[in-house]
Amino acid sequence: MLLTHPSQKDPRVCLILFPMKGAYHHRLFLFFLGWVLVVRPGMAQKLVYAEPDRSDSRRMNFEIIGKVGPHFLIYKNVRNQHWISVLDNDMVQVEKVEQEHLPINDQLINIDFVAYPQTAWMIYQHQKRNIVYCLAAQVDALGRRIGEPIELDTSMVRTASPQTVYTTLVSEDRKRIMVFKVNSRNRQWFRLSTLLYNDQMQLLRRSDLVIPMEEREESLGNFTIDNTGNLAFLKMHRSANESIDQVVLHYKDAESDQPTIGPLILNQLWLDDVQLRIDNVNGRILLASLAYSERRGHVDGLYFCVWDKAALADPRPTYYSFPPALRQEAKGDAGLRTAFNDHFIRQLSVRKDGGWVIGTERYYTTSRFNSWNRWDYLYGSPYFFPGVSDFYYYNPYFNRYFFNNRPVGQSQVRYHADNIAVLSFSRDGQPEWNAVINKSQFNDESDDLLSFHTFIMGGQLHFIMNMMERRLNLMQDFTLGTGGMFSRNPTLRNLDRGYDLMPRFAKQVSARQVILPCIYRNYLCFAKIDYTP
Repeated sequence: MLLTHPSQKDPRVCLILFPMKGAYHHRLFLFFLGWVLVVRPGMAQKLVYAEPDRSDSRRMNFEIIGKVGPHFLIYKNVRNQHWISVLDNDMVQVEKVEQEHLPINDQLINIDFVAYPQTAWMIYQHQKRNIVYCLAAQVDALGRRIGEPIELDTSMVRTASPQTVYTTLVSEDRKRIMVFKVNSRNRQWFRLSTLLYNDQMQLLRRSDLVIPMEEREESLGNFTIDNTGNLAFLKMHRSANESIDQVVLHYKDAESDQPTIGPLILNQLWLDDVQLRIDNVNGRILLASLAYSERRGHVDGLYFCVWDKAALADPRPTYYSFPPALRQEAKGDAGLRTAFNDHFIRQLSVRKDGGWVIGTERYYTTSRFNSWNRWDYLYGSPYFFPGVSDFYYYNPYFNRYFFNNRPVGQSQVRYHADNIAVLSFSRDGQPEWNAVINKSQFNDESDDLLSFHTFIMGGQLHFIMNMMERRLNLMQDFTLGTGGMFSRNPTLRNLDRGYDLMPRFAKQVSARQVILPCIYRNYLCFAKIDYTP
């Protein structure tokens, strides 16, 4: 008798059972039956593809909204057409709803989504003549609009060319939403305007702050809010595309219009790639950055600083120097001293006990004509664009459009994404363990298929990424266990050679489901990884 699980069309493991007699044999039969039907499916990951739509070209803009009701919602945009695709649990499209309220003749500049169990908010901005409008509209589980769009704010600009003015922040529990803008027309005084809403888009408070900028090399960045709507951001000083040598934390209480300032003492260190996180459980703010011990030197370690919200004037900095053993494992083809020169922070997670886990990835490009280094800023200056009209500040890292900044026609540039270093620190900043995932990824057209994505599933941290196996680009799943031990899970089932998965743009939409885009021939489509037993 051949016994297989009914969901396995082509099972890798089967069990041949022969007729047996006796209580012992019956117990043995039941044990193997339970192993096949219960244990084995619980260990596997199921991958389901959606059928490509003819209108879903590779140049399409999209946003994975999330799981709303029983459906998965995905926003899509091609030229002046805007619609939401509604997919069921089998990734079959059940609705394709045009978003008629989105502007057609006017230029849609940016759109953000906040998903809830039964509805989702879309916050978008568009420009008509010299006015930029910021509005919010609500959609249901079938992608249909609920009520009329709500106008949140307007801004006057001096040119007809579209520009992004507003940035949307969402708290960890999604109960607070903030829309803000920074006008930097006056280089000595930046004007920050914030609008704080609850999850029903009811205005809780509007604040207007004036932030003195003493030097032209100063900029603002790393805006984030906590679950009560308190805003934290940084003011940084960087000279001539060099490393950051001054950092000041600004913290604005949700009930106040004036920020509290917490200066940071670097003690002859220079920072780069600064990250800011809110610890909602422990009431703290965490800053993390790669650090140099000399100006334009080699990356020597990690700099951390923790602020307690009740004592912002008393920061607790910590510096961690990369040990030789970690450098040797993470360097790839670089030298031991320059092992982390091409690394960038990709992940910063705060644990419930107040500790944190940080992940860096080696990312660089090669070309026959140019030598690239991290001070050249591959994507331009990340914080301030003095050439835009009215000098409205905008941080491009908040722009979640997929192809907006995608390089085109750079066939002579090769993109590389190599080893991942993961480090764990205690609540007091003491190192606990470190681990390295060795990989080597490259692509000549773009970096869409490179890098990785992390998500928490069943209390474990997963890393998914494409890796070459037998000349095939297959997506792999690594699980980070206690003590920094990585385990490589079985290769995802149902991997199809015609689909190229893009894990770096994946989004976790439920406790055990992840949606990610993929390329099929010349179409852009989507797939679901299901960890549900």
